[in-house]
Amino acid sequence: MPEYKGIEYLRNKLRCKRPRVLARYRYYDMKHTARDLSNVIPEQFKGLRSALGWCAKAADSISDRIVFEGFSNDGMGLGEIYDLNSKDVLTDSAVSSAVVTSCSFIYVSIAGDTPRLQAIDGGNATGILDPVTHMLTEGYAVLERDSSVVKTSGGNYFGKPTVEAYFTAEETQIYRAGKLAERYPNPAPYALLVPVIHRPDPIRPFGRSRISRACMDLVDAAMRTLKRSEVSAEFYSFPQKYLLGLDPEAEMPDKWEATISSFLRFDKDSEGEHPVLGQFQQQSMTPFNEQLKTIASMFAGETGLTLDDLGFSTANPTTPEAIRASHETLRLAARKAQRDFAVGFLNAGYLAACLRDNHEYDRSIIYQTKVMYEPLFEPDAGQLSGIGDAVNKIQQSFPDYFDEEKLHSLTGL
Repeated sequence: MPEYKGIEYLRNKLRCKRPRVLARYRYYDMKHTARDLSNVIPEQFKGLRSALGWCAKAADSISDRIVFEGFSNDGMGLGEIYDLNSKDVLTDSAVSSAVVTSCSFIYVSIAGDTPRLQAIDGGNATGILDPVTHMLTEGYAVLERDSSVVKTSGGNYFGKPTVEAYFTAEETQIYRAGKLAERYPNPAPYALLVPVIHRPDPIRPFGRSRISRACMDLVDAAMRTLKRSEVSAEFYSFPQKYLLGLDPEAEMPDKWEATISSFLRFDKDSEGEHPVLGQFQQQSMTPFNEQLKTIASMFAGETGLTLDDLGFSTANPTTPEAIRASHETLRLAARKAQRDFAVGFLNAGYLAACLRDNHEYDRSIIYQTKVMYEPLFEPDAGQLSGIGDAVNKIQQSFPDYFDEEKLHSLTGL
């Protein structure tokens, strides 16, 4: 029996990681408030809050393009297991959470004779990773939290765990209110909690979030720019005026009347002199627009998006090929994410098959099974015509080279 670190160690590990996860979800949900760096904001504007959906756009631009299709060379019936577990919702939830938090998890259990797969976000599960198989030798997950609210020093709010699960290669333990309540034997060789990781590497084995520190800093800068522009818009709407040479004993209209009135009357004094009315130069909004566009350009470069994706109209590409070219960085990032997520989906299916058959299969049994996805960019009619001509020419030189699966990977049909 291997030496495990124990549930308390994993509880503390999750407690340390969870604030970072919640911080990224605040940016994703547009609930983050940027810190003011200036003391010149008028008091009545300090409560002004703005929201910006760039981080959500960056995450969704990847997760929405990754559409899990199934498995090829599926001798173990893994596709059937996923079909019985609402495949589209399950995989989309796991992908979306992994893109935002760097890692999500699939909890494998069984009800009757049917394996159950449940997606858990990265803020509610953790474990000890096997660097070779990318499965967990030991895992911990919070399955339910109560409605209690506790404010931490970092400003995060936590619901107290009420149902927890501790996973090992031998069994799965369920804790209720902190006490061990149930034990379930595990026929699989690994813990029944499978990580789905976005961009892992030797330094960060649990991956990296799509919402990077640079993305968060740029969004903060953009939100502060929006707040300053809102304040300046008040002066832009009502530019300041001045009055020279007014008799001190003259009756002056109140400030609001002088601001919105279209006609002001000032009489000459006894010596025939009259006051001179002037206006300061009107506040310009152009610097704010240019600053916001500059920040948007930096954010687009960080995430592989275009300025059109972020709401700034530019010269739109006219052909599907031009659209693909403008999103080349995004396409490469999505391809990398597909390869990373394929490992998690395959591992979850493998453990579910072990649980279904109550047998410890060797992992080499699925080495030829591959994960299939829908194409990242759906081809239009013109592209389909070009693909058809190319396929026909290749088939003439290499008969039977293109089968149904290869055509599906190209066209999605």
